[in-house]
Amino acid sequence: MTKQARYGIDDTPIFVIDQSRCIGCEACVQACEECGTHRGQSLIHLERVDRAQSTQTAPMVCMHCEDPTCANVCPADAIKQTEGGIVQSALKPRCIGCSNCVLACPFGVPKYVAEFDQMMKCDMCTDRTSEGYAPMCASVCPSEALWYGTAEEFKASRTGSLIDGWLFGRQHVRTKVFTVVDDLAGGPLDALAAPTRTWLDDPFGLEEAP
Repeated sequence: MTKQARYGIDDTPIFVIDQSRCIGCEACVQACEECGTHRGQSLIHLERVDRAQSTQTAPMVCMHCEDPTCANVCPADAIKQTEGGIVQSALKPRCIGCSNCVLACPFGVPKYVAEFDQMMKCDMCTDRTSEGYAPMCASVCPSEALWYGTAEEFKASRTGSLIDGWLFGRQHVRTKVFTVVDDLAGGPLDALAAPTRTWLDDPFGLEEAP
């Protein structure tokens, strides 16, 4: 399978989230704890979309913004971004545990871990991706809601379009991690817009008129 491949220096693999494929198995949550740079902490969020109405879940990893808000608001300059665009956990010697990054992230990703007095977040399994392997979560996801591979592989094997632009009010955020959408015509995803009806609301067409 594509997610088990090892990519070379000339490849340009991408990380993709397809929320509609998530089955809530929590394999990604367990695998994240095993990443060598996470010290036993799971840094992935598995969100319940509407617990009262649905069993639908949605995985959320760090989106690795091109201009990361978390780093911009850090008073200790503890959050660094690699040349490849990966936004890392706060450097332990610098982090003062103020949680500015936790509050500022538009995706709600960073976690303050009191045990270490440090902000920690998904670093796309740098120990694995730097060697050409998929992040732990993507390597175990049975439904491929979390996917890692080249854009060409995605186009050949998956449906939907990839988007990396988000709107949070007047803030336009571009990310390294892609999300799957049905149609690119709508432009950047507006996180504050009223929810629209999708096929997930009635997957078997039970509410359609006969």
